[in-house]
Amino acid sequence: EVQLVESGGGSAQAGGSLRLSCIVSEYTDDSMCVAWFRQAPGQEREGVASIYTGGDLLDYTDSVKDRFTISQDNAKNTVYLQMNSLKPEDTAVYYCAAGPTGYCFGAHWSTGDMHYWGKGTLVNISS
Repeated sequence: EVQLVESGGGSAQAGGSLRLSCIVSEYTDDSMCVAWFRQAPGQEREGVASIYTGGDLLDYTDSVKDRFTISQDNAKNTVYLQMNSLKPEDTAVYYCAAGPTGYCFGAHWSTGDMHYWGKGTLVNISS
């Protein structure tokens, strides 16, 4: 079974930066759709960004466009989320998830219907 492990969470001040990492144990069919989600206290889980590991297809939710960047290092089976210009409303537990490659096409990933999930990493942004 595919396993995902997140790291890089922590505390930062508004305007600062953090980089999250997600190590994926294996890519089924040599590629997958990998995405970051977040859940703030008392709120529903939200899709943040996705990447098709077999190519350059990226997608972002509107609230993080121009601030967050999703990228990958296939040699390390790792997906990153670079978060800049952080805001207090970015405070949440961030989860990495993976699913079939098709989930990155047509934005299916954003529904949260992913097959594999990490345990999450906490990001806390103070004003």
